[in-house]
Amino acid sequence: MPKFKFIDLFAGIGGFHIAMHDLGGECVFASEINKYAIKTYFDNFGISSSNDITKVPEQAIPKHDVLCAGFPCQAFSKAGKQNGFEDTRGTLFFDILRILKYHKPKYIILENVRNLVSHDKGLTWKVIHKNLVDLGYLIPHKPIIISPHQIGVPQLRDRVFIPGILKEFSNQKELKIVVPESKRNITQANNALNSSSNGEFAISNYEEYVLSAWDEFLQGLENKTIGFPIWANEFTKNDNISDLPSWKQVFILKNRKLYKDNQKHIDGWLKKHNYLKDFVRTHTKFEWQAGTSLKSVWDGIIQFRPSGIRVKRPTEFPALVAMVHIPIIGWEKRRITPREAANLQKFPQNFKINPNPQQAYKQFGNSVNVDVVKFIAKQLFSYG
Repeated sequence: MPKFKFIDLFAGIGGFHIAMHDLGGECVFASEINKYAIKTYFDNFGISSSNDITKVPEQAIPKHDVLCAGFPCQAFSKAGKQNGFEDTRGTLFFDILRILKYHKPKYIILENVRNLVSHDKGLTWKVIHKNLVDLGYLIPHKPIIISPHQIGVPQLRDRVFIPGILKEFSNQKELKIVVPESKRNITQANNALNSSSNGEFAISNYEEYVLSAWDEFLQGLENKTIGFPIWANEFTKNDNISDLPSWKQVFILKNRKLYKDNQKHIDGWLKKHNYLKDFVRTHTKFEWQAGTSLKSVWDGIIQFRPSGIRVKRPTEFPALVAMVHIPIIGWEKRRITPREAANLQKFPQNFKINPNPQQAYKQFGNSVNVDVVKFIAKQLFSYG
């Protein structure tokens, strides 16, 4: 595609910006309201994104060829009444529509969380699709759901993309984006890591104790293929659970069977660790998602989550989420660094990262994946 101009709405720290720039684009306008993201954007691109899109008239936005927007998912109060453009008034998607209606850029690339597909019982997607089609855009019949691991980036992160091209620029009747199957291997995951973190991101003594205890638990099991969450608080119980939801009954019964099958080992383990009285309550729950491919907790990628401690194979990292659930590299007993978070989101090595780690994690957790955007955009641009 020849040189083009793009705008970057809900810009964050510039994932779309980097992708479009790499494909030959020039950013002519950016909007963002988070002051920390605005600073990171300016530090990297020399462009002020300090524009509240709800307050910027569409006439004030420069002409552009591509509109990029990672917009928040909002319910439409009139969804289902088929009022078209009016259904979206009061939402941030309305601001995208009014800009599209005025400027009619050749291409659009929108991004959202996977929940968009089922949001408001599917009505949100229907309203979005109808409005974009009514404005003259060729849009896929269904949202594109893609994760970075499907294109060789070691991160599990399903997101929805909505690409589009003005029908007048394409002789195609349908817009198809090909999404490949998974590409998984340990080498890719290791390539995202830096060789040193200077000890700053090491796990705490408490976290190491809890993980070591769960590793002891795992080592003593007769069968390490566990296909359900382990709830240690259920091991020695035998009370009536008939009044509980059926899904919960299933998990409890599986845990009680696990206890009976490994009672000698588990009794000794519980006694050694003071019946887990020193554990934070959520840490008495454990999810082993590595089957028999790993021998130890310390061989996997670990997360402390509200649902419990989760251990996965080191073929890819779990989705980066703003500020919470920061992945732990088991064999190094530390969390990933902000630079490694940038690697997983495919930000270049020269990207200036916010010096506050919590802000950096939040910013990368909220960002689009650069390589995924390029993957979608290249296919979209081929239609014009």
